[in-house]
Amino acid sequence: MIRTLSALALVLALPALAGPRDDVSKPLKVIVNSVRYGKDLAALKLFAGEEQGKFLLGDDWARGTDAQRKEFIDQFHQLFGKIAFPKIRKNFENLDTVIYDEPTVTGDRASIGSTILINHPMKKQELKVKYEVIKAGSSYKVIDVAVLGDSMLQGIRDDQIRPIMKEGGWDNLLKLMREKNAELKDIVLK
Repeated sequence: MIRTLSALALVLALPALAGPRDDVSKPLKVIVNSVRYGKDLAALKLFAGEEQGKFLLGDDWARGTDAQRKEFIDQFHQLFGKIAFPKIRKNFENLDTVIYDEPTVTGDRASIGSTILINHPMKKQELKVKYEVIKAGSSYKVIDVAVLGDSMLQGIRDDQIRPIMKEGGWDNLLKLMREKNAELKDIVLK
């Protein structure tokens, strides 16, 4: 009887013994499953919009008003969900498994690699993905994702945001983001 109670106590205590890998990978697992099953809004809540904005806009982030920064985050997440998630969802149709590495935690930030195995009948794929996350409250949120070494945010910043900001600043950027979102109005995030 005492042995049974000890075993039960150990099993109940296991969640409290979760390590850094579990803390950092939990929101990533939620994002993968949310995107996979069409729950895009749940996935977007786990992205660190403020940190993404700071990275994407650099020094211009501080020059924006609170309203501009808030709108940027809203517009960016809508666009990201409408453009990226359908493509990711298509790949995840044949998702086999995701294996997470041990994270590197520095203060409130962490990076963690993963191997995503896609078991397509025509071609098996193994994707190496690295996530940059930040602690927000009691859990982590994603700042950036690098697939095969290519940073998602760096490409968006260098190829899109910087030229737009150089051309017309915050007003131009937000105007173009609104227009693109209106263009994609048939894609509804759920």
